[in-house]
Amino acid sequence: MTFEEVYRAHFAFVWRSLRRLGIREEDASDTAQEVFIVVHRKLPEFAGRSKLTTWLYGVCFRVASERRRARPAPPLGAQEAAAFVGRPPDPATIAERNQGLAMLERILDRMPDEQRAVFCLFELEGMTGEEIAEALEIPLGTAYSRLRLARTAFSAATAELVGSPPLPVASRGRTA
Repeated sequence: MTFEEVYRAHFAFVWRSLRRLGIREEDASDTAQEVFIVVHRKLPEFAGRSKLTTWLYGVCFRVASERRRARPAPPLGAQEAAAFVGRPPDPATIAERNQGLAMLERILDRMPDEQRAVFCLFELEGMTGEEIAEALEIPLGTAYSRLRLARTAFSAATAELVGSPPLPVASRGRTA
């Protein structure tokens, strides 16, 4: 697969992954460019032992972590959150979606990068525990542990934001 094919086929995945890793919308294009510079340089070394998206996410995680360490970003505002998902025509839907996205961003911003990455890959991208461990270059048990911690933190933060006791964290029929 050529670099151009990878770029065309996976730009949206890279951009979405960066946003979920805490990169603000106004920084996402520049950060995606950084990711694809790394991809261009490292693509000949990609041996195909994993899915390409797994490898790409690993690159995204490292680039996003470096960028977040260099310049922590404030939580998203309502307008930024609306732009992240597009603008549905109904104003009530826009307001509801903005509130939900703003809440999600606040919760994810509280998590350590390692937990946030595992949580987003599993819960939002639908990756398996094995794919996550490979993408992040961590042992499988560590991926499971981080997912459990992230789910607990997510439940507690959600409960705090809505003013109710946290729900017990349970498996939802699939494992990390």
